[in-house]
Amino acid sequence: MSATDQTTPFGKPMLKHWMFDPSYKNLNHGSFGAHPIPVKNAQRAYMDLADRRPDPYIRWYHSEHLIKAREAVAKLINAQRSECVFVKNATTGVATVLYNLNFQPGEALIYFEPVYGAVEKGLVSLQEHSSLQGRKVSFQFPISEDELERRFREVIRQTREEGLKVRASVFDGIVSNPGVRFPFERITAVCREEGILSVIDAAHGIGQIPLDMQKLQPDFFVSNCHKWLYTPRSCAILYTPQRNQHLLRTTLPTSWGFIPNPESPETIASVLSDPNAATTKTPYETLFEFVATSDDSAYICVPAALEFREKVCGGEEAIMSYCQHVANEGADAVAAILGTEVMQEPDLKPGQSSNMRKCAMTNVRLPIAVATAGQGADSFNHTPLVVLSQEEAPNAFSWIQKTLTDEHSTFLPVFRHGPWLWTRLSGQTYLEKSDFEAVGVILRDLCEKVAKKEFKA
Repeated sequence: MSATDQTTPFGKPMLKHWMFDPSYKNLNHGSFGAHPIPVKNAQRAYMDLADRRPDPYIRWYHSEHLIKAREAVAKLINAQRSECVFVKNATTGVATVLYNLNFQPGEALIYFEPVYGAVEKGLVSLQEHSSLQGRKVSFQFPISEDELERRFREVIRQTREEGLKVRASVFDGIVSNPGVRFPFERITAVCREEGILSVIDAAHGIGQIPLDMQKLQPDFFVSNCHKWLYTPRSCAILYTPQRNQHLLRTTLPTSWGFIPNPESPETIASVLSDPNAATTKTPYETLFEFVATSDDSAYICVPAALEFREKVCGGEEAIMSYCQHVANEGADAVAAILGTEVMQEPDLKPGQSSNMRKCAMTNVRLPIAVATAGQGADSFNHTPLVVLSQEEAPNAFSWIQKTLTDEHSTFLPVFRHGPWLWTRLSGQTYLEKSDFEAVGVILRDLCEKVAKKEFKA
């Protein structure tokens, strides 16, 4: 894609378009996202329209902008506009789908470990209020895709041997912690083969990796636009192919677009619709058009975000390529400083690239191990700088995160996975390798202080 006169080079020159405090280094774009100044200005303009004439705007004109935004995002993921609606975030999208599936006695859902914490809590909550039975595919990264598929199929087999019907499976597009690309294409194909509904939590997907719904053919797919696509918070796309739209009859909370069963009591007609107007939208589109009163201005900023990505950044391919490159280059640099490694598949052959690292988030192992009962330093596959107890570990990574913020004006997620502490890095257009090298030196110092037990609970 050819550059225009407006194109800004990636790295430090790109920072002029963002609203970060000049003293703050944003190395964790993945958690909550960020949006550039032109998109902020677009949102403010829409909010001003709503504030000047609230009723006309909310009742009639907002939906016109919403259609344009849905058309733009549908084109980006190779879907039909009628298949794409907006929800507040990926957690809301997954919860909405699972609630609507109305699990019956004898039906099960399979999910994977590590799952996003809020999604797992939602599953547990749903099990308390419905007939759903959950089954988990247990594993730790790094793991080969072959082994991951084998374990999934094994849980499917075991669940069916219990006499349960496996109705659906929830899995990530890109896992949150650790931040690795999940083989969602492969698992979606297994679901299709096994007659299981695929519910993909691609919270980190859109804007970070190429997506093609026609090729992927998921049953349900949700992805946050406010993380990697540069829209304001909160904004997510929920893709539901036409074949499955009849399964979604309510939003969370239930609002004016609710689609009752024929035998349900009659409800009042929507006060937001004109009974004399021609019907131009499907019930699925209408269902999600207005979900209680809230500020949905972030939804209609998708066109502005895409314009920024095209004109200022040089297009989707350029953004994704750079973010992936700088994340991996930065991770290698941090691992070298710490004397550790970057998380990737085990036993990669010479010249073979890591599929887990084909995204803009990477994970570097800290030289800090966590012991289980009776486990010594010589039992780990690498020599740790220090071995913490189970009780010490949460205090240590909490202290590292807080110190990074309070004393170094940045933030990195630090978490335990398996017997080690890890940190997750996010690549972005406004970052350079030197940014990661600088934080690598800071991390080395903090790890040494942890080894000396100089951290506080």
